[in-house]
Amino acid sequence: MKFSYGANDFKNKIQAEENIFLLTNGLGGYSSLTLANSVTRSDHALLMAAIKAPDIRMNLVTKVDEEIFINDTYYNLSSQKFVDYTKNLNGENYLINVTQEYIISFVYFIEGIEITKQLVLKHGENTLGIKYSIYNPLKKEIDFRVTPYYQFIERGQLLKTTQLFDIGPKTVKSNGITLYISTNASQIIEDKLEFVEDFYFDYDARDGRFAYGCAVKKLRYSYTSNQDEEIDLIFSTKNIANESVTNLIKDEYYRLEKLFKISEANTDLARTLVKASDAYIVKRESIDGLTLLAGYPFFLDWGRDTMYTIEGACIATNRFKESENILETFTKYLNKGIMPNLFPEGDNEPLYNTVDASLLFIQAVYFHYKKSEDLEFVKRMYPSIVEIIDNYKNGTDFDIKMDTDCLIMAGSGSMQLTWMDVRYEDILPTPRHGKPVEINAYWYSSLCILEELGTLLNKDVTQYAILIETAKINFIEKFYNPEKKCLKDVVSGNSYDDQIRCNQIWAVSVPFSPLTEEIAKEVV
Repeated sequence: MKFSYGANDFKNKIQAEENIFLLTNGLGGYSSLTLANSVTRSDHALLMAAIKAPDIRMNLVTKVDEEIFINDTYYNLSSQKFVDYTKNLNGENYLINVTQEYIISFVYFIEGIEITKQLVLKHGENTLGIKYSIYNPLKKEIDFRVTPYYQFIERGQLLKTTQLFDIGPKTVKSNGITLYISTNASQIIEDKLEFVEDFYFDYDARDGRFAYGCAVKKLRYSYTSNQDEEIDLIFSTKNIANESVTNLIKDEYYRLEKLFKISEANTDLARTLVKASDAYIVKRESIDGLTLLAGYPFFLDWGRDTMYTIEGACIATNRFKESENILETFTKYLNKGIMPNLFPEGDNEPLYNTVDASLLFIQAVYFHYKKSEDLEFVKRMYPSIVEIIDNYKNGTDFDIKMDTDCLIMAGSGSMQLTWMDVRYEDILPTPRHGKPVEINAYWYSSLCILEELGTLLNKDVTQYAILIETAKINFIEKFYNPEKKCLKDVVSGNSYDDQIRCNQIWAVSVPFSPLTEEIAKEVV
């Protein structure tokens, strides 16, 4: 499915900055700016490189400015807001089309000259390619110039003017990192090193975040001609002397076409969903495995979110190798039956403050088996499933344990363990200590999955039969509210137990529901 925006979408800067684009590289790195190619958040970058995938991300190339002289008349194609609004750049006035399908392209039109800008990230590398195709039918004399802005800081940090830079035509060095540059520029114009300190991040300001930023520039890459031209500019953390943007684009096209074939994506919508989900499947360098990111630009791989999304991102798309790799990644971090809730940035230890990730993992293994019919994979995952069930049954960290009614209770004090985990200082806006409804739906379903998979593997699972039956009876008895014809959100003996929340729907949608058909219909 091709997404296309026309000149009417760029009538003013507000409209032009309403939408952003996202390109990803399978490492956690990305390219993301507004459709006007401006920066409205400190997390925006033309090349946000994953120096250590996926946690340590560095804003290397913040953006590039484009200018053109046509028969000695100057035009600026760049768009950006500054603290001093009189310096604002309004290149969106020349933007007539933005299209994203395999890659993203921008079309500018000035004085009879059409300039198409294409962006591509190389999968598995921190390599960004920019191709400018200039259509000059009237053979006007042009001088097209591109000025890169650099930061070389970790995502979300602020560049200081004391940071040292060594900016040359083919490399930029700072903060212990070398960025390689490849281009067919006809001339390189060297200016004085300048820290531009007054970038204004409009959307950060709206969110109450720090709204100002800084980037450094020094060189302009100039291309002069009176003919049609194709201009390449490549930035990479690898030496890319012999690379071309055309090849990068072809590689990405063939990579995505291969995914569409594997996924049996035969409609525009299906192909769009396959491509969109692919952006979140990334490498985790610490164990040389794969994981799923919770979102861009802020989030990393969260256990709960990974287990929620793996069915749609990997299993439904027939990406079974990726699914297996991701699930195996998380088993390596299993601790007392608990899957990690969060992998912090850098080399810090995972956080385990979650009650649902482990149970969702069991559902994910089951989804994988039902689609792939791969019993060998189930055999590898089975010990982890047993470890989770046994720890939840006997009790583990964060007061997670099975009560005498065979239902799971969890949490105490200020610790929030479900997805509704907001805490403001000592205030819990959505306290759910006790027995949350979706957790016990996952628990019942997990017990049934253990019984089915164990039987397939010729394991003795007779001990779970009475547990399953007791959990089902008590689930309905404790959670069903016949007056409201719904399920309680939590069973804790507090007044907020009867709140009607979306969490009850999980009791219907899990592979093995503890509800009768009649109650399930009432919940829906």
